[in-house]
Amino acid sequence: MNSTVWIVLAVVLVVLAAVTGFLYYQGNKLQKKQAEQQAEIAKHAQQMNLLIIDKKKLPLRDSGLPQMVLDQAPARAKRAKVPIVKAKVGPKIMSLMANEDIYDEIPVKANVKAMVSGIYITSVNNYRNAPVPEPEKKGFFEKIRRKAAEGTAPAPTTESKKKGSKKNS
Repeated sequence: MNSTVWIVLAVVLVVLAAVTGFLYYQGNKLQKKQAEQQAEIAKHAQQMNLLIIDKKKLPLRDSGLPQMVLDQAPARAKRAKVPIVKAKVGPKIMSLMANEDIYDEIPVKANVKAMVSGIYITSVNNYRNAPVPEPEKKGFFEKIRRKAAEGTAPAPTTESKKKGSKKNS
């Protein structure tokens, strides 16, 4: 009975090692592919003046992008929500996809200079006539999370307590 436990444990460890190795190999392969895609996007990027009309996160099928883009997207990507920006480029109004990292930085109803590669906004550089966003009201739990992330102020030392008690005396 004791030997069967060791055999099962050894099989489980071998399977875990194989799965870990496979995931490591796939991760490296996907990282290389993403690096090639980013290099290609950067190579074809050009600066454009855009008047941002609206921005939303929508499923790809509801985004208003050209049919050719929808046909090339995998089925999983069609259901996922992507950041879509409606912008006036010259005389045309177009739907563009934005990079997730810069989506929150894009001001609505403002002129911007952006680096665009095809229908993909990679960066936003110069804002003109950008409306000032209203500061968001933070809730109680959000304040607590922010303080925990920043680290709390150091607790008063015993010396400062003693000094405070001397002043009161």
